[in-house]
This record gives sequence, structure tokens and C-alpha cells, in this order.
Amino acid sequence: MAWSVIEATPPHLTYLILSAFLILYALFSSFIRNRLHLSEPPLATLLGIIIGPNVLNIVDPRAWGLEDSITQELARVVVGVQVFTVGVDLPKAYFNRHWKSVGMMLGPVMVFGWLIVALFVYLLLGTDIPTALIVSACLTPTDPVLAASVLSNSQFSNRVPRRLKHMLSAESGCNDGVSFPFLYAGIFALTAGSAGDGIKEWILETILYQCILGLAMGAVIGVLANRVLRFSYGNGYIDDSSFLVFYILLAIFSVGVGSTLGSDDFLIAFGAGTGFAWDGWFAKKTAEAHLPNIIDLLLNSSMFVYFGATIPWSRFTPSEYTPFVTPGRLTTLLVLILLFRRLPVVLALKRFIPDIKTYREALFCGHFGPMGVGALFLAIEARAQLETGTARPLPSPPKHSPYENAIEIIRPVICFIVLGSTMVHGLSVAAISVGSHYSKEANERTPLIGGETEGLTGMVHEGGGGESEPSVSEDEDPDRND
Repeated sequence: MAWSVIEATPPHLTYLILSAFLILYALFSSFIRNRLHLSEPPLATLLGIIIGPNVLNIVDPRAWGLEDSITQELARVVVGVQVFTVGVDLPKAYFNRHWKSVGMMLGPVMVFGWLIVALFVYLLLGTDIPTALIVSACLTPTDPVLAASVLSNSQFSNRVPRRLKHMLSAESGCNDGVSFPFLYAGIFALTAGSAGDGIKEWILETILYQCILGLAMGAVIGVLANRVLRFSYGNGYIDDSSFLVFYILLAIFSVGVGSTLGSDDFLIAFGAGTGFAWDGWFAKKTAEAHLPNIIDLLLNSSMFVYFGATIPWSRFTPSEYTPFVTPGRLTTLLVLILLFRRLPVVLALKRFIPDIKTYREALFCGHFGPMGVGALFLAIEARAQLETGTARPLPSPPKHSPYENAIEIIRPVICFIVLGSTMVHGLSVAAISVGSHYSKEANERTPLIGGETEGLTGMVHEGGGGESEPSVSEDEDPDRND
């Protein structure tokens, strides 16, 4: 009789296993981050693989009816909140001083990565050029979720100059939105009736409406929200708990504005975060709350568990529409992307990027370009545009579509590369820490492997090169008399 009341259904077991994982990670988070030098995404992805349909078969989102439209919205919220968080966490008026460095990363570096990855996809997977450009566009941005997991407070991140962490964070916050022009260039090249029609749509719809107007709308939302919150706080109309909740609600609101208006969700969210925290006031007020770490643990880790459970392993083999998609070719593509997507161009442009002082720093920034949740979102966005001409994907790819080859190849390629990037970039912190440990003389090493706390060698840490940015001081906060 007692056993009959037990309901070990897949959703119930998911609540149990996911919360248990997050509890265990929270209990040992300092040890995992600062001693093992591991971050949440690779661990969460491995958990998702283990409990997913290909191993223990406890969690099978597809069997629950969670189709690409649900994955798309989950990714939209996770990435939107994360890019908003990046905008808030940047030092006040950051872009006034560092626009050139971020501009180089968003301009020449992204364009080079887009074109070189498209070339690899075209040569290895036998696609046409527009399809290669679409796949490459999904892999062009640096993922803010994976970046946050490595750049957030930890023993390793404290060894990296702050100007590099700020630059990489700013890049990851911007380039998910900036990647839309690359994505739609490939889509319009494949679907437009003529070159003139494609260029017209790309300029008017993607560049002007989605990107430029979207960023402007986000900045206005952020600045207005800042003024309203300061007024409410200064007059004692808002309590401390609502003050913190306002942060998350504004992030989701900005994503909602972007998705409803058909604009660039991520640029609106990033613009809102940047405008909201432009003067540094909110960041100072919430410095002790560690909101980014809470978001990492709850939203981002859950998303990577979900990703691990939905990896389409069977699609990593040849099919009628993807004859060249094989494990060997996908692995070769992954290696080429990791080696050539960013490293050569960042090293070549090092002297034009003011925040990169040495070639060791250029090597670090060139390597550190993870691909993650943002790529998954863009892949579904691309499929939806090819399937329906809108941002809403179908439950399954349509048969006899003129773009069937492109539709079929996008998901397996993106999922394989994201899986590889999650593991490589998630574990690279441990590799760098161990390598740094053994590069020292035996008598200079710490007792614990990778236990060093001084700045990474070959990087500039003093004389303004690695110092923090200006922040709001006590006398700059006139809004409330406590």
C-alpha cells in the first residue's frame, strides 16, 4: 500500500535530481571553483547527458512535448537575462573609455570568425555557401552564459586583469545581438528572390530596425528604469526585497519588449542593462547581493542540464540530407573552429586593441570565445525563418521544403560544436591553472596543484593595466538618507 503512493514520474525525478545537483554544487561551490577550477556548465551538461534519454532515460524533454519552440524561449530568457546582467556589471560609463577595444572585437574579429568558420563548414560538410554562412553565424558570438561562469568571482578570475575580464564580458554581452546581421545575411542570401531584395531587407529590417533601433530602445528603457528606481528608493517607496527583484523583472521586461516587437531581444536587453547601470549606482547598491552568481547557479546551470538531455546523438551520423555529417568530420570542424575562429585574428590585431597589452593576453582572449546557449537560440531562429518565414519554429522540420538540406544540418552541427565548446572552455581554466603551477620552479609552487593566486604570467597587472574601473563613491549617492 505504501509503495502505491510513490509517483516517481520523470518530471518529479527531474525536480529531485536537478535540485539535488544544485544543492550539492552550492555546498561545495568554493571548493569546485577554487580548488578543482571547474565551472557549472560542463558539470551540468554531463548531468543532463547521464539522466537524459540516451543513458538513464530519466529526463526526455522531447517525450514531454518540449519542442524547439520551448527550447527557443528558454534560451531567449536565459541569454537575455545574462546579457542584461553583463550590462549591469560593467563599470560605470564603460563604453566611453573602451569603445575601441570592444568595437574591434565586435567588428573585425567577429567578421573574420564568421567567414573562416563558414569556409570550414562549406569544405567539410558539403553545404552551399548561404547555408555555411547561416551555420557559421550561429557560432560567431561569444556566449555570455559560458563566459559568466568563467569570468565571475573565483580564484582563477582574480588572476586575470580586470580590463580583460571587462572587455570579454562586454563583448559577450553585445555579440549575441550583433550576430543577427550575420545570421540574416545568410538567410536572405538563401531565401531572397534577388540580391537587391535581400540587401534591402537586410539593411532595413535587420540593421536599422532590429539592431540600431533595438539598442536605442534598450538604452532608453534602462535609463528610464534607473530614474524611476532612484526616485522610488530615495523616497522610501520600495523595500529591499523588491529592490533586488526589480533587477530580474527589468531584464525579463526588456526581453519581452524585444520579442514582442520582433526586434533584437539581446541588444535590447544589453542596452537596457547598460543604460540602467550607466552611473554605477545600482551596482554599488547590490554589490553584496551577488546577483550574477545566483543567476549562474539557477538559470544557467538548469539550461545546461536541459541541453545535455536534448543533445541529438543520432543526428551526428550521415542521413539523406546530411551525407557528410559524421563524427570524424564534426570533430575536425570543432578543432578547426577552436584553433582558427578567433586566435589568428586577435593575435594579428593585438596592437589595435588598446585593452590587450601583451601577446599572452591576446592568446588568452583569442582562446576564450565559448559557444553555448546563444548559439542554440540562433540555430532555432535560423530554422524557424527557413521553415515558416517567422521566428516561430515548427514542431518538426517540414518535408519537401526548398531549404530542407539547410534545415536538417543546422541543429546537429550547432549542438555538436556547443557540446565541444562547453567542455573545452569549461575545462580550460583547470588546464591553465595546472599548467601555470608546473611552469614554476619546484620551490615556487604552492602545496596545492593550481593553488596559485598571483596574476597570470605574461599579463600586465599593475600601473593601470589591470586595475578596476571607477565606481560610485559614497558621496555620489545622494538619493537616500539611511
